Amino acid sequence: MRQHISFSELKIWNECAFKHKLVYIDGVKEFKGSEHTAFGTAMHYVCENIFDQSNDFSTMFQQKFLEELTLLKQDNVPLKKPLIESMRQQGENIISFILPAVKKTFSSFEVVSVEEELYIPLDDGRNFKGFIDLVLKVGDTYHIIDWKTCSWGWDARRKADRMTTYQLTLYKHFFAKKHNIDPDNIETHFALLKRTAKSNNVEIFNVSSGAKKTENAVKLLEKALYNIKNSVYVKNRLSCTSGYGCEFYKTKYCM
Repeated sequence: MRQHISFSELKIWNECAFKHKLVYIDGVKEFKGSEHTAFGTAMHYVCENIFDQSNDFSTMFQQKFLEELTLLKQDNVPLKKPLIESMRQQGENIISFILPAVKKTFSSFEVVSVEEELYIPLDDGRNFKGFIDLVLKVGDTYHIIDWKTCSWGWDARRKADRMTTYQLTLYKHFFAKKHNIDPDNIETHFALLKRTAKSNNVEIFNVSSGAKKTENAVKLLEKALYNIKNSVYVKNRLSCTSGYGCEFYKTKYCM
């Protein structure tokens, strides 16, 4: 039995328990990455280091982006050169807005942690595992921030999506447990790094996570853990073609 569960794993289980089995139990990996995942990894790397102004962030981004693309090529992932060239410039454009957006949103702040690991014991003997991108403190309030790369941004529906926001809800819950902090003194935010936006390339917005929402998120986590432990792997046919579609749909793994 796996010793931990992450939010990414919970999200896949919520999409389809059978897909979860393929990925996390059987170790099947169909999706190897893309230009978009390479871009996201490179931008996250810059954000991890954004408070050290001695860095050359442009070079940092370009080198990391190239490293990630090289790994994809080694895995024989087909890449689109025009898209890559656009992303190189888009990354450069975003970088200059990151720190000003943080300072504008939080004014006077203390950097508490960057890429803070959560590994919190759960009732069934496993652990919740996650990494919080950034924690700031303003006065007595802690602010948990998660960087997300995207194209033009998120609409209101995406910003309020249950599973999307549950990531921050669970991070807040387990961060509070780890440090014995009153959840009322913790706020959570997504920071969107927008590739194709005409303006406002970095948008930071608050995500509310009250007691009821936290209770629902924890219940979903417990439900997933119970079903995984008992090898309940029901296929969710509705998820086969929803969104970007499932990479296992109509393959030898899932007919």
